[in-house]
Order: sequence, then structure tokens, then C-alpha cells
Amino acid sequence: MNLKKMIFVNSILIFLLCFLTHFIYTLLPNPIFALFFPVNESIWEHMKMLYTTFLIYGLLEYFIMKKWQIKFNNLWLDTLIKSIIVIPIYLIMYLPFYYNFGENMIITFIILFLAILIVNFIGSFILKLKPINYQKEISIVFIIIIYIIMGILTFKAPHQDLFFDAEEEKYGINDYLIKK
Repeated sequence: MNLKKMIFVNSILIFLLCFLTHFIYTLLPNPIFALFFPVNESIWEHMKMLYTTFLIYGLLEYFIMKKWQIKFNNLWLDTLIKSIIVIPIYLIMYLPFYYNFGENMIITFIILFLAILIVNFIGSFILKLKPINYQKEISIVFIIIIYIIMGILTFKAPHQDLFFDAEEEKYGINDYLIKK
């Protein structure tokens, strides 16, 4: 399998993995999983889901690319950059539709898949670059920093639209608009 086919296959697998990561906290609620997986239905928590899904898939991608003998470099950096840039790319496509027309799951899934596909296409250029020194170490540091920020924003969510779960009327993990 060549890199172009891999972009499409990766996009499908990441898209499907999103459905699994969406429900992990619901199935196994605990503070550790709250750092990595969505704790509510806010837009923010779904962005955390995308970030984590890309990181999980980055680990799987290593073994897939080795198995199919696809030449690559900078996988850690590729995974980090894709996991970060998928968030603004998705939001740029999703938010105008959402604020003008409301929630539509079919459109949401189409936008999600397109964002994943675009990000994987961008990531393919990183994999083709010459090996970058210390990319693994730099990526690990940034992944940890980003999860610290995500943890703060999950447990102490700002009272902004992006963090509001309209279904449960709460922000973050347990900040209810109306005390239950």
C-alpha cells in the first residue's frame, strides 16, 4: 500500500475510532479517563476526543506502516501536529454550520471525516521530510503540556459556549448550570 492509499485508510480508521473514544468515559467514568475522553457533549469535549483519537491512532499507525513497509519519518511529530491542527480545521468547517443551522448529525459526520482527511493529507508531507532531530522528545513534551491544559479545562471549564453541554446544562465534568 502506498502513502496516498494510506491517507484514505487512516482517515476511515480514525473516523471509526472517534466513535469508540466518544463513549469510553461514559462506560468507565473516572478522573484519569476524564483527561483523555469526552465527559459531556460540549464542542470542547469533542475536540479533546479528536486530539486523543489522533494520538491513539498514531501508535497504531506505526505498526500498520511497518507491516505494509511504507517508508516514513517523523511519526511522533506527524501525530502531534495532526492531533493539534484537526481541532481548528474541524471548528472552522463546523461552527458556521452549527451556529446558523443547529445540530445535524449527518452533516457533523461529513465535516468530521473531511477534517480528518485534510489533516491526514497535510500529515503525509511531514512523514516525507528528512528525519528531524529530537522530534520524539519534543512531541512527548508538547503532548503532556496539552493534556495538562485539557485537564484544567475539563475540571475547571470556562463558562463559554464552547464548553457548554446543552443536553445536561453543564460546563466541564461537573459544573452544572442548575444544581442537580
